[in-house]
Amino acid sequence: MMEKRKIGLMGGTFDPIHYGHLLIAENAYEQFRLDEVIFMPTGTSPHKDSGKILDANERMELIRLAIQDNPHFSCSDYEITKEGICYTYLTLRDFQKQFQDAELYFIMGADSLAYFDSWRCPDEISRLSTILAAVRDGLDLDQLLPIRDSLEQKYNTRIGFINTPNFSVSSHMIRQRLAKQQTVRYLIPDVVEAYLKQHAIYVP
Repeated sequence: MMEKRKIGLMGGTFDPIHYGHLLIAENAYEQFRLDEVIFMPTGTSPHKDSGKILDANERMELIRLAIQDNPHFSCSDYEITKEGICYTYLTLRDFQKQFQDAELYFIMGADSLAYFDSWRCPDEISRLSTILAAVRDGLDLDQLLPIRDSLEQKYNTRIGFINTPNFSVSSHMIRQRLAKQQTVRYLIPDVVEAYLKQHAIYVP
């Protein structure tokens, strides 16, 4: 019997995408032997004020530029073209229909495990995917393990931890540095930096 393809889905605002995101995706790909990682920028998020976020099509273009030299990365405009609020369980349902021959792996920050209970339909997210949680920014694995064990028992969730180098960068930091005309070299890909400067994005 042929093995199912293993597809990672990495959602996020990506405002803008940076090397921290790319490191998590690459390590997930390697450590869990995924066949592909799909970056999926949020459209209308239940967690953020979309009015303060860069236009979705521009965020999508930045992702395309950032991943263009990586053959196992791709991106999807699924959530930015979908009307209404995008809940993770609904996205996973649709992707399961689209990729019936695949196992889905949902990539997120390990800090999100602490409030996974508050997500819409966590049991359905658990049924449809394996959760890959990125351990970064000094998070203590010893504190995360009891949370993982509790969620696995409560929802029959499958949770794996992605080990990534501690690369302390955030999209907020990038936006602030660009607004102050400070360097963002080595924080984001050169092509992303060039696009942001050419179009004067994040400049007050």
